[in-house]
Amino acid sequence: MSRPPLHLAVEIDGEGAHPAAWRRADHAPDRLLTPRRVAGVAAVAENAGFTLLTLDDGVLPPGAPPDPVGRIGAVERAAFIAASTSTIGIAPVVPVTYAEPFHVSSQLASLDHVSAGRGGWVVTEEDHPGAARAWGRPPVTDSRARAAETRDAVEVVRALWDSWEDDAVIRSVATSRYLDRDRLHYVDFTGESYAVRGPAIVPRPPQGQLVVLGRPHLVPASQLDVALVAGRDVRAVTAAAAAAGTPRVFAEVEVALDTPAASGAERVADLERHAPWTDRGRLRHVGSAERLVALLHDLRGAVDGVRLHPLVLDEDLSVLSRLVLPALAERRLVARPLPGTSLRSALGLARPANRFAAAAAQEDAR
Repeated sequence: MSRPPLHLAVEIDGEGAHPAAWRRADHAPDRLLTPRRVAGVAAVAENAGFTLLTLDDGVLPPGAPPDPVGRIGAVERAAFIAASTSTIGIAPVVPVTYAEPFHVSSQLASLDHVSAGRGGWVVTEEDHPGAARAWGRPPVTDSRARAAETRDAVEVVRALWDSWEDDAVIRSVATSRYLDRDRLHYVDFTGESYAVRGPAIVPRPPQGQLVVLGRPHLVPASQLDVALVAGRDVRAVTAAAAAAGTPRVFAEVEVALDTPAASGAERVADLERHAPWTDRGRLRHVGSAERLVALLHDLRGAVDGVRLHPLVLDEDLSVLSRLVLPALAERRLVARPLPGTSLRSALGLARPANRFAAAAAQEDAR
């Protein structure tokens, strides 16, 4: 029996996965934080056939001088990308350690509306004391306390997405009614550090629930649609994927590909003169496009998808577009999203029923 094709995601924050990637970018530094740059990279990823792009973020600026130390918020970039693309999924990173889950829910629901159902959410936490100062909040230094904050925040966000039933907006001219108030619900959440009553201020997202991605050791598997798993070799990735316990699993893979101008190893060595490429425990491929295709073939079946972290976007994304994805498509190893489909549909995930409507239906059936 043939194995299902892989879904490919790509991280496009900044200039690439290496902190000194800006030194090999093919544009002037002042273009990094421009709309044209964001839209251009997203267009390349979409035209190449990626299922999903992600945008890293955090309340503190990335890097340290002399490397770039600024970025535009991921949700804002995602909304801009949504208006200039039509098929690719868009998942910003939104940490929840100090952020208000009510606002996170509204932002992400709005993204799903703007993108016509292509929104996702990469859940992370803030572990740097400076993040607490930026938010004006007491620091959450204990890992268990941060995990509790993350768990509660995801539960609140998901409940708020359901606080409007799908048919809550009626727009009745005859009765001058815009909403059916009986189809709006209080979430009445009480956690360890806060309580949220609701309902949301944004109608239910087109997907019902956006696709939620995260690392299983940070977010309970029951709250994730896609686990992002790491490992320094295929065996470790396979083991992590088997233990994830989520509907879908994506492997994290860093890539430094051979280009016409220099090999992947030469490019890494050039950047290592300025700063080290941080070891995050991920599978790392340095070499040819053909070997990357073989690696992804080996991962197929162990995982449902792969999130690629290019060394330098301007160099590696071109090779991925010209050589890697076409080779995978020719061998039917990769899934390409279809126009008009939601991100959930592209990943083979069902649209979830509204928890409040389902509970009412069960009560009526008794």
